[in-house]
Amino acid sequence: MSAIGFLHPVLALIIWSLIIWVIMYARRIPAMQAAKIHPDTAKSPNGDWKSKLPLKTQAAAHNYNHLMEQPTLFYALMFYLYVTENTGTVIFYLACAYVVLRIAHSLVQIQAGKVMIRFSLFTLSTLCLVGMVVMSLIGLK
Repeated sequence: MSAIGFLHPVLALIIWSLIIWVIMYARRIPAMQAAKIHPDTAKSPNGDWKSKLPLKTQAAAHNYNHLMEQPTLFYALMFYLYVTENTGTVIFYLACAYVVLRIAHSLVQIQAGKVMIRFSLFTLSTLCLVGMVVMSLIGLK
């Protein structure tokens, strides 16, 4: 595998994050209009305006926020592994699994799906990340 090919999971998760951003606003803008919420009154991210939005609208925004949290560790780790030339096949497959699990987590969350399913997907993705870190620490590729 080429070193550049190793970074394809990074690009895939970035693209997915942008898709969720589009979904978030495609839901939020019409919901805010329907609830007659003027953007100037929605200054606080935790204001009472949020309670006027449907759960699916809120879920897409929550998921977008989640994609800006733990995946930052994934991005940093992938570039660290790239720079240190620790771009082995097993780590690559763990990175791919991480991305697939995060996408599955998003699909469940934006449909306001069951918390235990989301939790399971999140936990599995985190274990992929942990596995990548452990493999890099002990020098396995």
